[in-house]
Amino acid sequence: MDIQSEKLELIKLLLETDDTALIEAVKNIFKSQKKDVWKELSPEQQEEINLEIQEANRGDKVDL
Repeated sequence: MDIQSEKLELIKLLLETDDTALIEAVKNIFKSQKKDVWKELSPEQQEEINLEIQEANRGDKVDL
C-alpha cells in the first residue's frame, strides 16, 4: 500500500470514530512530532531572517 492510500485509510478511520480519547491521542502524536524549524536555525540565520522581515515591514526591500 502506498503512502497516499495509507493516509486516506487513516482519514477514513478518524472520520468513523467518535472516540474523543483516540482523536486526542492522534493529535498528541502529531504535536510531539512537530519540529520547531526556528530552533534548528543558527543564531546567524535567525538574525538574517529577522532583518529581512524588518526591511519588508518598512517597505525597504521587495524581492520576488
